Amino acid sequence: MKKLPEIFTGVLLVVMISACSQPSSENAAMTETAEQFVERANTELDELSREIGAAEWVRSTYITQDTAIIAAAASEKYAKWHSGMVQLALAYDDQELSPETQRAINLLKLGTALPTPNDPAKRKELTLIATELKGMYGAGQYCRNDNDCISGSELEGLMQDTRDYDELEEYWTGWRTISPPMRDKYQRYVELVNEGAGELGYGDLGEMWRAGFDMSPAEFQGEAARLWEQVKPLYEELHCAVRVKLGEYYGEDKVPQDGPIPAHLLGNMWAQEWGFIYDIMEPYPGVSDLDVDSTLKTKDYSPQEMVRSAENFYVSLGMDRLPDTFWERSQFSKPQDREVVCHASAWGLDGGNDLRIKMCIKQTYDELRTIYHELGHNYYQAAYKDQPPLFQGSAHSGFHEAIGDTVTLSMTPDYLQEVGLVNSSEQSEQAIINRQMQMALDKIAFLPFGKLIDEWRWGVFSGEIVPEDYNKAWWEMRRKYQGIAPPSARSEENFDPGAKYHIPANVSYTRYFLARILQFQFQRSLCETAGHEGNLASCSIYGSKEAGGKFFAMMASGQSEPWQDALEKLTGTREMDATAIIDYFAPLMRYLKEQNAGRSCGW
Repeated sequence: MKKLPEIFTGVLLVVMISACSQPSSENAAMTETAEQFVERANTELDELSREIGAAEWVRSTYITQDTAIIAAAASEKYAKWHSGMVQLALAYDDQELSPETQRAINLLKLGTALPTPNDPAKRKELTLIATELKGMYGAGQYCRNDNDCISGSELEGLMQDTRDYDELEEYWTGWRTISPPMRDKYQRYVELVNEGAGELGYGDLGEMWRAGFDMSPAEFQGEAARLWEQVKPLYEELHCAVRVKLGEYYGEDKVPQDGPIPAHLLGNMWAQEWGFIYDIMEPYPGVSDLDVDSTLKTKDYSPQEMVRSAENFYVSLGMDRLPDTFWERSQFSKPQDREVVCHASAWGLDGGNDLRIKMCIKQTYDELRTIYHELGHNYYQAAYKDQPPLFQGSAHSGFHEAIGDTVTLSMTPDYLQEVGLVNSSEQSEQAIINRQMQMALDKIAFLPFGKLIDEWRWGVFSGEIVPEDYNKAWWEMRRKYQGIAPPSARSEENFDPGAKYHIPANVSYTRYFLARILQFQFQRSLCETAGHEGNLASCSIYGSKEAGGKFFAMMASGQSEPWQDALEKLTGTREMDATAIIDYFAPLMRYLKEQNAGRSCGW
């Protein structure tokens, strides 16, 4: 849920506001109406947001012990403020309130991803642990010896480019040396956040997270399962084809054809997206190779020029250019003189009036798509900045991720040619299959990973997964959903979940799973508005003011109404629906079924 400011860490929402003295809930009920209480909460959020925004920005762009202290202090202040405000809000539970006031109070209660116990010592302990865990990840390195250390972003690049089986295993295992020291801290963190969630009326933090979707936690869990079942057949066909190709490349002794795929062979440190093994998977070699990387390098695009390319897309839809402060205050490149968090994120500070991104941009198409995605957050933040602070957020967290993802779907070959990023936009059937394979290796491969990250945490928070089984449960779940396995034996001496940023950084991950569903649903509707004719995969809304106006109108409502209402504005339906994904990838699905005929799929 959203309070000011918003910090999306590819993307997370972190909110911490300075503490204010509060009257007791009984006195508040006598001195303030619910409407007056909400007005005061909005005023305080608006006035005090700058402090936490500055603290979190400096912590992410200057990782030192000093900035850890500053960020932890700001977090503790917000935790105290939020805890006190929630206690005051309880006084209005039995009153009949207007829908708008009731919604604001409900969102206030859900207004933290890190609920702290209402005890000063425990509050301080939790905020310090949360800051330390994030810092441990940001400063993490794989060191062969004291003079040979490789940063996380460098290891990610090596995992993308290397094809040697043993070398990949070394990088994969090496990165996971950063996380065992997190394990005890994480166990204590779980105890403390569950206590904080309990004081807010929830069974555990997982239940609290699931309550933020305008339906009961149980209903939402069922909704996530329903959406997964819609897309599961397409994933299973993709997995089957990938396993065969990897078996041919590395040998079936290394990639058995009747079990899970080794996790280090998929071109990504976490096997979450597989696009970097496209060279192995390309159905029709050389057909319509959209080599944007070469264009970026040949024309020597600077990080700022890459960001301008993304900005121009949003402007073509009728949206404003980014403010001068965006260009002055964003981090586009990795500084040479200090440690920073390179994980891409978009920041809407000062109630959306101070927009920034934080990246360490490289000249690759993958990075360019990430920029288009991150600016989606910024334009969403700008769209709802005139809402009251309690309503400055996305309809639900998946919406925020889906905005930029929808725009990347419009980076079609025709679009890339129009803006000078490729020379040709071939549209043959073989070219279409190639492009769909390239996209599916990222967007379809991601779906089970996007679902399981929070499902693992739901089990941890509820106690269904005990600390002694953290790693065992992690790999059982990854095998169940993704059909992958670690390259070597893992034990409870390891803490592999901690090697994924969103675990130590306390970022709920369900938003990314939902975004992969919603982006296709959004795109189908926007393409209809833009008057597109032909298959969905060939549609770009670039230049359509009509589609842009409809898109912006949905974004401008922020969190002021249930997500079902916002979805209906854009798509005409009140239910999330994965059929648009199936429609989009229909050509690839036919191809995969033909390729997998007679194979033994599954794991």
